[in-house]
Amino acid sequence: MNRLLIDSDVALDFFFDRSPYSESAAEIFKRCESGDIKGYFTPLAFSNMYYIMRKTASHQVVLEKIKLLLSITDVLQMTRSIVFQAANSEFKDFEDALQYFSAIHNNGIDIILSRNLKDYAKSKIAVMTPEHYLKTTSA
Repeated sequence: MNRLLIDSDVALDFFFDRSPYSESAAEIFKRCESGDIKGYFTPLAFSNMYYIMRKTASHQVVLEKIKLLLSITDVLQMTRSIVFQAANSEFKDFEDALQYFSAIHNNGIDIILSRNLKDYAKSKIAVMTPEHYLKTTSA
């Protein structure tokens, strides 16, 4: 079973039904729910999702969506050491560096799923779009 760090853009594609990406995002979450894959987010991703979704929905509606994700995925730890490594890394995007080093420190993450591949150019973990992941794996 693959263990995937899911970037917040994938969840936002699903929640906002952003075509053409929402179909692949929905399939990723379907596989998380069925146990075919193990999906993870960082605490940072939940904060970002809340902030963005809150612009179009009430506090309660957004929290219900977050609880839905929490029912089918898990959360990676983020520590001082991870923040320090991200701050001292060569990543151009600090948020992506935080997520990457969280994945590194939580051994076993096989793949980072994101539509923002360029910001993970220095990743030693495979980085794929949800579409590419679904095309290259079978469930």
